[in-house]
Amino acid sequence: VSLGRLGDMFGRVKIYNLGFVIYTAASLVLTVDWLSGREGATFLIVFRIVQGIGAACLLANSAAIITDAFPANQRGMALGINNIVGVSGMFVGLVLGGILAPINWRLVFLISVPVGLFGTVWAYLKLQEISTPRRARIDWAGNVAFALGLILIMVSITYGIRPYGSSTTGWGSPRVIVLLACGVASLLVFAIVERRTPDPMFRLPLFKIRAFTFGTLSTFLSAVARGGLMFMLIIWLQGIWLPQHGYDFTRTPLYAGIYMLPLTLGMLLAGPTSGYLSDRFGARGFATGGMIGTAISFGLLALLPVDFAYPLFGLFLFMIGVSMGMFASPNRAGVMNSLPPGDRGAGGGMNQTFQNSAQVLSVGVFFTLMILGLASNLPHAMTSGLEAHGVPAAAAQHAAHLPPVSILFAAFLGYNPIRHLLGGSVLVHLPAHTQAVLTGRSFFPQLISAPFRNGLHEAFAFAIAACLVAAVASWSRGMRYIDSEPALETLPAGQPAK
Repeated sequence: VSLGRLGDMFGRVKIYNLGFVIYTAASLVLTVDWLSGREGATFLIVFRIVQGIGAACLLANSAAIITDAFPANQRGMALGINNIVGVSGMFVGLVLGGILAPINWRLVFLISVPVGLFGTVWAYLKLQEISTPRRARIDWAGNVAFALGLILIMVSITYGIRPYGSSTTGWGSPRVIVLLACGVASLLVFAIVERRTPDPMFRLPLFKIRAFTFGTLSTFLSAVARGGLMFMLIIWLQGIWLPQHGYDFTRTPLYAGIYMLPLTLGMLLAGPTSGYLSDRFGARGFATGGMIGTAISFGLLALLPVDFAYPLFGLFLFMIGVSMGMFASPNRAGVMNSLPPGDRGAGGGMNQTFQNSAQVLSVGVFFTLMILGLASNLPHAMTSGLEAHGVPAAAAQHAAHLPPVSILFAAFLGYNPIRHLLGGSVLVHLPAHTQAVLTGRSFFPQLISAPFRNGLHEAFAFAIAACLVAAVASWSRGMRYIDSEPALETLPAGQPAK
């Protein structure tokens, strides 16, 4: 939000170009991390934050720059193309990361440097400032209150999904409750500050624009629905399905990205198409239909067994991609069209902030649901599975007390913890063949597949509900509205805006 506001104040192209410089420089520094242990991890975290600042400069201003450059009846198509370029980049990055990470983790950051250098030079030479910067003061108090609130809530989510005492989650922990309460209180202080400052970070009067309010709300809800669930789909592929089908743990990140390709293809096809059509017919129907389609697709995925047939899984992923593409481009165009020209940077940044915050919240919600679903039958599944392979009952019951969150992260990292859980003193008394089975690549995924499916159903149910509420919010945006142009409600159906 702040960087979008700075774009309104000093020029969107300037802040956008600055974003490329910051992101590229941080990527280069990350490749030369000479520290190790706790210091090395701190170094990575700090410069990943710097990377995030650079990315925020780009994300907060890109939609506003495109909105400035195109007339209202072409913005849906333009934003749709912008969206598919971003999706394509994410997919290429996912695949390249899967290829490069096993070679050297530094290469994951190094690959961004030439791309960033090209983007920096190209943006400097080709982009021209169209908007008129307006003088304003930076809202320091609002920035601090908002950042503090989000940080406290994110930290509370981190501790909330970890076990506490005898509980499988930490949401009842005094530390989590205090952190969450302080985070909410900080956001309330932020709201009070924004109402009283002459140049607020959040332009609260923008919420008087119906199309902006409900478009942003549907953005938030759609991100809540899909953010954490996409993470669960990666765990499903990377931690369970791929190892069960003979893929080595070192290669599952690469193939998980490849097997998610149908979702990307669906978005690539639907994004610009729905954006073009929304230029003629408005965003309301396409965005609402996209959320309904996403809910249906999630429901179909929930019906699949854990060890699914890939063609059907790929088809449902493609349907999700098409539905998300139907929603994203028209909804973004509807939001940006509703904003006054001088507030497009701030409004676009607000919309992006709601989306990013929702994705963080979504991960916490989905991990909590998965943990609760796993906890209901994970101990029994692990105990019976280990005993069936000759593990003594006492050792099997001890191993079965592994926290569900550890199960999820072990699956995501492609790690079989059975050797560590049982220890050499137990394994040495088992036949060599049994030891090989227990510590092999497929035993642990098979062992947790039934509890995982139980947790996955909980996650899908929440995602479907969030999509349907997002559809209601999207429909509530009303008829087509474009700021500073004649009301479009009176135009005949299908007639493009002038």
